[in-house]
Amino acid sequence: MTTVDDTPYALRTARPEDTDAVEALDGSFTTATVFHVEIAEDGFTLRETPVDPPLTKVFPEDESDGDDDGSEKDAEEGDSPTFLALGADGSLAGFVSVSYAPWNRRLTIEDIEVGPGHRGRGVGRALMTRAEEFARERGAGHVWLEVTNVNAPAIHAYRRMGFSLCGLDTSLYAFTSSAGEYALYMSKPCS
Repeated sequence: MTTVDDTPYALRTARPEDTDAVEALDGSFTTATVFHVEIAEDGFTLRETPVDPPLTKVFPEDESDGDDDGSEKDAEEGDSPTFLALGADGSLAGFVSVSYAPWNRRLTIEDIEVGPGHRGRGVGRALMTRAEEFARERGAGHVWLEVTNVNAPAIHAYRRMGFSLCGLDTSLYAFTSSAGEYALYMSKPCS
């Protein structure tokens, strides 16, 4: 049991019967700022910019990166678990899905979501701490993630957790409902 802001949360590895709850969790967010990407010939800069009205982003259910085929192969191998944070009543507060690649010793945060009623309470930090523990268990050299430039709340949270910007992809979302957004890559060393 982990206590976050005086609220007890249980952290555990997801089981097949958790799939529906994980898929139903509301991962949308609202932000009053976004990070504007200014691209130059030899690099880029980020500038946090207010948006009015605030932007609400809802991730479509049907968009996938194509890596999750629903098989249990990854779970059996143990290098791609999903960790859950459960409230005192057993309801899902949040989750983090990770995958470990031995060839470059990278733990990738595939997805992290915290339900609206649990945000701002440290649940995301607790889930990331569990992901980092898993990374160290595997011998990872670093933890890596991708985030859209419009998700300013997540970018700020990742920076507070010790992540730093390590890359940009201007075309990742080009043919999706997120066209016009940019993928920012962030990483942090495992210690």
